Amino acid sequence: MNSVDLLTDAFTRVQETVHSAVEGVSRTDLHARLDDGANTIAWLVWHLTRIQDDHVSDAAGIEQVWLTHDWASRFDLPFAKDATGYGHGSADVAAVQVGSAELLIGYYDDVHEQTLRFLRGLDGRALSRVVDEAWSPPVTLGVRLISVISDDLQHAGQAAFVRGVLERR
Repeated sequence: MNSVDLLTDAFTRVQETVHSAVEGVSRTDLHARLDDGANTIAWLVWHLTRIQDDHVSDAAGIEQVWLTHDWASRFDLPFAKDATGYGHGSADVAAVQVGSAELLIGYYDDVHEQTLRFLRGLDGRALSRVVDEAWSPPVTLGVRLISVISDDLQHAGQAAFVRGVLERR
């Protein structure tokens, strides 16, 4: 197994966690908040998908599927088209209203496929390429991808937790 295989496996685990957190969830539960300041399943999954789309697309030098596959119009959210959820407050979380679990899963799966296409074109040496010099030390592609995986798994786990709480109510 090489580094690209490991990254592919990790991103596939994110996909599995997203599916288990979202599939079959009602529209009401997608937007339910455990308290007034809590994140919703819809916001968590939209945000993790937007971050993956944004970061992987930037590293790959390609357009985000959010724009090229018209997901921005399908979601019709009250934010700038390049919004990812970074820095969102409670009112922004509440504003992420999606039509269905299938919409969230469809967008995630589209981003996942683009991510896998990008990974298939890499070799281990590509992971050392600097993709962001704004940090000290500069961020390499490998570090960026691990960061996305970590963030995605945390948010997908949070969404699964919210689902579990809602199902036990």
